[in-house]
Amino acid sequence: MQTHLTDAILNTPQGQEAEAILRKCVHCGFCTATCPTYLLLGNELDSPRGRIYLMKQVLEGEQATERTQLHLDRCLTCRACETTCPSGVEYGKLLDIGRELVDHEVNRKFVDRMMRAMLQLVVPNVTLMKVMMFFACLSRPVLPASLRTKIPSKEPVGRWPATTHSRRMIIHQGCVQRVTKPEINVAAARYLDANSISAIRTNDACCGALGLHLGNREFFERYARKNIDAWWPQIESGAEAIVSTASGCGVTIKDYGDLLKRDPEYAEKARRVSELTLDLSEVSVEAAVPSERKRFGKVAFQSPCTLQHGQKNVNTVEKILNQHGVETTHVANSHLCCGSAGVYSLMQQEISQQLLNNKLTALNDGQPECIATANIGCLMHLESQSEIPVKHWVQVVAPD
Repeated sequence: MQTHLTDAILNTPQGQEAEAILRKCVHCGFCTATCPTYLLLGNELDSPRGRIYLMKQVLEGEQATERTQLHLDRCLTCRACETTCPSGVEYGKLLDIGRELVDHEVNRKFVDRMMRAMLQLVVPNVTLMKVMMFFACLSRPVLPASLRTKIPSKEPVGRWPATTHSRRMIIHQGCVQRVTKPEINVAAARYLDANSISAIRTNDACCGALGLHLGNREFFERYARKNIDAWWPQIESGAEAIVSTASGCGVTIKDYGDLLKRDPEYAEKARRVSELTLDLSEVSVEAAVPSERKRFGKVAFQSPCTLQHGQKNVNTVEKILNQHGVETTHVANSHLCCGSAGVYSLMQQEISQQLLNNKLTALNDGQPECIATANIGCLMHLESQSEIPVKHWVQVVAPD
């Protein structure tokens, strides 16, 4: 694709990166076949090809409008288009650049600004989230159904196993999952412990993905640096990996090296952190963990976009479940997003709910006993409407 970016933009690192990405796009349209919003809405401007055209216009000096912002906001950043693209267009990176540029040119409405500010205040603040969750659970009986279903169910957390093994791995605890579903990380620690790996906890925080979703690069960088500082002593003392149990966090942390490559103080550490980061399903174990009881015999696995499209990790979880004697069902259109997409389910509720309904229909088609996933956002989104249990896959296989 030919480009004519303005000198002001082209003379910036972001502008040079955007131009390189744009030049790879040949507008073939393969991406439209796997774009959830285009398939749902049928609008070319709600496809990757259309959004690339809109971003190209802005990068070439045309004035961004509320219409431009709307179509970029509607993107789930699921990156299914990247999986499909024969030219290797890094659409996700281009979208981050485009959103930040458009947000500088177009003032958002007051309600939208307040919602975004509230999310950035509450989500990474574990103490504040715990307080809000406490009062939300107390209020559950009197809340309308639309709000009541969004409050996650509470389960016994269990004990974190003692760190007694020579092999040590850091588990990223994150923010939302640490508060709403802490039992997932405990199950992961038990799973690693059964495979002679000690799970280490540090004073880490939000991975920073929230900032990227909302076009706030400063927010992302602040939390990325905080995590690197929290993990670095353990890395220096021999921790062999940073394990993420939320694929949305994992794909972001794996990208720290690229996202902080211009930071003179953190670039090298960020590169090392990215190299060490694994999704839990990528941790090499010798055999299936013996379990005293089989929780579910038949499971539908919902593969998060951040796992299959972001991390290019396909069928790994299904194989692990099968090794533990769990039957996995066929899920039609498994490449399509469930509609969670970070804060998308809050910011674009109508589209999100349509995608959720489609996904639950596909997941339930094989009559599973449980739906399993690998990302906290997907889990909570699915759980809000599912009539059968929704679990992280490690909760299905971890020993008691």
